[in-house]
Amino acid sequence: MALEKITMPQLGESVTEGTISQWLVAPGDHVNKYDALAEVLTDKVTAEIPSSFTGTVKELIAGEDETLEVGAVICILETEGADEQPAESAKEEAPTPEASAPERPKKAPAKQNAPAGRFSPAVLTLAAEHNIDLGQVTGSGRDGRITRKDVLAYVENGAPVAATPSKTAEPASSAPQKAAPMPTSQVGDRETPIDGIRKAIAKHMVTSKHEIPHAWMMVEADATGLVRYRDGLKNKFKAEEGYALTYFAFFVKAVAQALKEFPILNSTWAGDKIIERADINISIAVATDDHLFVPVIKHADEKSIKGIAREINELAAKARAGKLTQDDMSGGTFTVNSTGSFGSVQSMGIINHPQAAILQVESIVKRPVVIDDMIAIRNMVNLCLSIDHRILDGLVAGRFLQKVKENVETITKENTPIY
Repeated sequence: MALEKITMPQLGESVTEGTISQWLVAPGDHVNKYDALAEVLTDKVTAEIPSSFTGTVKELIAGEDETLEVGAVICILETEGADEQPAESAKEEAPTPEASAPERPKKAPAKQNAPAGRFSPAVLTLAAEHNIDLGQVTGSGRDGRITRKDVLAYVENGAPVAATPSKTAEPASSAPQKAAPMPTSQVGDRETPIDGIRKAIAKHMVTSKHEIPHAWMMVEADATGLVRYRDGLKNKFKAEEGYALTYFAFFVKAVAQALKEFPILNSTWAGDKIIERADINISIAVATDDHLFVPVIKHADEKSIKGIAREINELAAKARAGKLTQDDMSGGTFTVNSTGSFGSVQSMGIINHPQAAILQVESIVKRPVVIDDMIAIRNMVNLCLSIDHRILDGLVAGRFLQKVKENVETITKENTPIY
């Protein structure tokens, strides 16, 4: 017999960790190769981890709701093969996501009063970045261990940082600050438990706001020609194709065309370099009653408006039915959000990390506009752009918005084919 280690897989581009949301097996269960072992939640999607071997589940290393880095061992299988080795030996050989206590001072914040135990490299790094005393953090992991999400929650809840030593600092005259208490329910309040998807959305948004310096700008575009063109086609299109021809499909096409001229908007911050993506893959925001999903239209610049409309319809249907796959959600390079579908006329989007920008397409509203010194009623739309100010400055962002505006304003029957 032999012991084989199952590790946390890479579940998508830029994904560095996953959370075990549910084990589908227990110690002693027999599994075949490719059988699902667990459901794992990332900041993009929920996926199943398949078994790489046929054998018996020997031990579950990770607990439910525990977050582990890619490559960390999550369970051990006993398979037929070489001589059996003790499970304890296998665990010692396996690289675990946690560092042993003797190595902790190498990564831990200076002079931190961390409790005895073991911490993952991610926990130690976060604690160092935020100067957090791990002795003040309550662990939610197995055996009370502190996880990365515990440190993030501690920071997000307004927790005080550990005091930084200074040669000129005066001795503290008051007792150390304590973390602000979590809100509690009052009589008549209604509590809604936070599920795994909502936790992942929250974590992704916090990461974006913490890491990306957001800047924002807006232009208004005259969509009168677009409205006339689309409204004249929509009934015939729906009858022939079986799905709706929405305004949003035209906007996605206009953005994809503009990204070809301004590829820096289709990029990612990578620490010591900026990566301009070769493919233009447009992420679109799809809201359900409880959650927000961001599936991707691959190679949007190469698709017709009909093709984009079809993908919008299919991805939205899959999102609302809970059938989006990892492939549906991965590879996005720029996000377009149809906030206008909710009646919004102006908003500032949070960038879909690690992308460089997000465009909010607002409601098309009839407004009086001055044309040739005369007032006319036109269909106007606000286009709101949030940018990563590390990558983009106002000049290039403004030029990109002007190009999107130009693309929208020149949509007509004569120069904009649907097929």
